Amino acid sequence: MGKTIRVLMINYKMQCAGIESFIMNMYRNIDRTKVQFDFLVHYKERQFYDDEIEELGGKIYRLSVREDNNFIKYKKDLKNFFSMHPKYDIVHGHMESFGKFYLKAAKDAGVPIRIAHSHIAQRNSGLKGFIKNYLNKSFKTYSTELFACSDAASNYAFGDDAEVTIYNNAIDSERFKYNATIRERVRYELGLENKFVIGHIGRFNTQKNHSFLIDVFQAVHAKEPNAVLLLIGEGDLEPKIKAKVKYLKLTNSVLFIGIRRDVERLYQGMDLFILPSLFEGLPVSGIEAQAAGLKCVFSDNVTRQTTITKNTEYLSLSENVNTWANEILKLKDGYIRVDESNSILESGYDIKKQAESLQNFYIDAVKKLGDQNGQININNCTCL
Repeated sequence: MGKTIRVLMINYKMQCAGIESFIMNMYRNIDRTKVQFDFLVHYKERQFYDDEIEELGGKIYRLSVREDNNFIKYKKDLKNFFSMHPKYDIVHGHMESFGKFYLKAAKDAGVPIRIAHSHIAQRNSGLKGFIKNYLNKSFKTYSTELFACSDAASNYAFGDDAEVTIYNNAIDSERFKYNATIRERVRYELGLENKFVIGHIGRFNTQKNHSFLIDVFQAVHAKEPNAVLLLIGEGDLEPKIKAKVKYLKLTNSVLFIGIRRDVERLYQGMDLFILPSLFEGLPVSGIEAQAAGLKCVFSDNVTRQTTITKNTEYLSLSENVNTWANEILKLKDGYIRVDESNSILESGYDIKKQAESLQNFYIDAVKKLGDQNGQININNCTCL
């Protein structure tokens, strides 16, 4: 047996969020005797997935926090990291804004395979847009491979003329498929019997557009007092959203339940899933919700590639909240939920196939590298 290929994943932190969910879904389903992940994160405190990463055999390295946006110090820290640790053949970067820095540091350190992976499709204008576009151009300069979760994410980060490999934000469809028994249990546990439950999963940040979501729910609740909004996640804007809910006197109808490790169960308890995001690459939560047989209402800023089943609808954020509320209320009397696992499989969102594809990419890339260096057998590759 050859030595295990160790891939260095670079991300801000391994929190409970979409990019991290993608990474962990892949990590759980690769053959870790062949490919193992290590992580370079940019946060001192332990995070949601850290225990699981270490249980799966991964190492976590913590770069010093970029205090006061000190990029000179940050570049020095990156250089020191790559000089102090065994050489990686593959670096797989998921941090969009700072790719210019860590991919260049990896290139300067002689890392031969450098992957830039785009997960978002943000729309920026003004000075912020100019800076983002400038930083994105460095992906082609310092990476050897370009990955994305959707066409929109690819075009945003790399332009429309780049050669990009799409890796779907795949899930374990068996884990999320509709189960009426679990649905009843969850609704009982949360006190949601006989309620019209609108669900949302996402970090409390600008992207997820929680303030607009609360406005929509207020309009729904005015017409259907039996409605409940279930919010799953945490983030910097959570206190502000809680204050707004209190001000609108919706406290008894909006449930903040934080981060949960049983989201597959929580989807079962919902009647509808809503995602009014300002931008998305391709939301994992949108795929999970469809796998659970839920009707989904997305903003039109969510890429249409998210559509896997016939249960999706897209509304413009320029529409007023009453338009959103009226569309949502069309579903208050219920609908037949079915097992959508086959739809997930047929659409290429099966995690086992996607993980195998990524694993094979790593193995083939290292083998090709070995062949170029005169090492014909992967057993002799420069793995860790």
